[in-house]
Amino acid sequence: MRQLLEGMSAKVSRLLMLLIMLFVGVATYQPLHASTDYEDVIEAEESLVDTALPADQTEEFSNALAQLASASFSKKEDLTSELVAKRFPGSRGVLVALLENQLYADKSSGKVLILSEQDGEKTYHDAISGELIADGGSDKKRITTNNSLRKKLRGDIAIFDLHSEDRNVRLGAVQQLRDVVDQSVATMLMKQQSIEKDDDVIEEIRVTLAIFDLGSEDSEARLAAVEALDGELGNDVFNQISALLHSEEDKEVIKAAQATIKRIEGKRDFYSLLETAFFGLSFGSVLVLAAIGLAITFGVMGVINMAHGELIMLGAYTTFVMQQLLPDHIGLSIILSIPAAFLVSGLVGIGIERGVVRFLYGRPLETLLATFGVSLILQQLVRTIFSPLNRSVQTPEMMSGLLRFNEVFAVTYNRLYILIFTFIVFAGLWLILNKTSLGLKVRAVSQNRQMARAMGVRTARVDALTFGLGSGVAGIAGVALSQLTNVGPNLGQAYIIDSFMVVVFGGVGNLWGTLVGGMTLGVATKFLEPHVGAVVAKIIMLVFIILFIQRRKQGLFPQKGRAASGA
Repeated sequence: MRQLLEGMSAKVSRLLMLLIMLFVGVATYQPLHASTDYEDVIEAEESLVDTALPADQTEEFSNALAQLASASFSKKEDLTSELVAKRFPGSRGVLVALLENQLYADKSSGKVLILSEQDGEKTYHDAISGELIADGGSDKKRITTNNSLRKKLRGDIAIFDLHSEDRNVRLGAVQQLRDVVDQSVATMLMKQQSIEKDDDVIEEIRVTLAIFDLGSEDSEARLAAVEALDGELGNDVFNQISALLHSEEDKEVIKAAQATIKRIEGKRDFYSLLETAFFGLSFGSVLVLAAIGLAITFGVMGVINMAHGELIMLGAYTTFVMQQLLPDHIGLSIILSIPAAFLVSGLVGIGIERGVVRFLYGRPLETLLATFGVSLILQQLVRTIFSPLNRSVQTPEMMSGLLRFNEVFAVTYNRLYILIFTFIVFAGLWLILNKTSLGLKVRAVSQNRQMARAMGVRTARVDALTFGLGSGVAGIAGVALSQLTNVGPNLGQAYIIDSFMVVVFGGVGNLWGTLVGGMTLGVATKFLEPHVGAVVAKIIMLVFIILFIQRRKQGLFPQKGRAASGA
């Protein structure tokens, strides 16, 4: 590997460093208005609440809780409204505990307690003072709820949150109120809309009020509501307008509702196609990562390496080991796993080439059998060291969650980053093969081995480094795959056939062919799956490739030189 690094020019080294820095920057980027988890913000706000109350408020709060413990369900609804109106510090915690069946009354002490469970251990706190009660008292009883009260509690909590200082909490509150909106809630929302400064919250209130107006007795109000909801894509909007069509008698409202439904369905179909295309590109990027190393060893060297899948597996296990070494720095461990996996799989690949493959050049069938044996050895070695059980690799926070564009279209961060990572790896590999001394020698040996040897090229070293380079890239693919699936001894077996399909379809030994072929197969497969299923889609793609190769034997981008001539 040292010769590989020495063969790279300073200019290419700087370019590769810039690419790595770009990937790190993208991975750590957070949007300016990134959506914060609603419940996380609520917990953070509750942790800052000062439960200390003036004496008169303490007595008032205590009396309300005492009544709550023994009141009827209808009376409980009135009491929860009082807690929202008074906004005692700690009121929200009581409402949440009641909704989650974690509010208890201790008859012996007269206290109302909130139950908390962590790691199977139960603790109780005084609902007013926050004081820890060791066993919750000797005569405690859960304060019960019914469906009507639970529905009202959700609305009460949302009303409580509507005045939060955090825009994400207010946004979540409006979304919660959409299911329980009535005239009083609508009035409150209109008041909040007049003072609200955040555009997203204002828009959410507008949609919620329009949904409420769909049930108005005034046909003009219903018509205005339908027009106001035109272009909204959420399920609640779609369902409410669809329900309106079944009960509406005004022809003008029916016509507007039908037109709105049609436009919503059209936009949904468009975003559904867009989502399928993204999943196809994501799957294609995985195929490219898995196949691009094989494009070097199989395409350039003419070696059928059946151990390629196990080299991918080694890269995935390297990621697992790095996370065990850096358990408190998951994001950093993923970044460091990239060069570590390249080195581990690359060195193993050089060992395979020096120990097995170099004796079998020009004998493809024997190479296939020998590398298949190596793959079994590597699988058993991993089972011995890590056990046969699958290992889970944790996804860093920067790669978790969704990048949401609207209510029906979102992409997962991990697949988006892997798609970007694929293009970075492709660009780096292309630079190595086209702008470095090693790449020049690889192309020379692939086109005319005898002439390259006559010109002083050490072909044996080039073969070893080329095999190591392809194996190292397979290890990098394993890092990416560890973020999509569990890591196990059989991980590579799921991708070896797909890798050969991509290489053959794209053109043996051609990097651009691998990229185009992988992306094409990925997108086509994802568009077929909803109609015929995953297994049949893969069979159809296999049959397509067989028929395609019959007409164009050298693939999309034919390779020139020794590999193309069959030497």
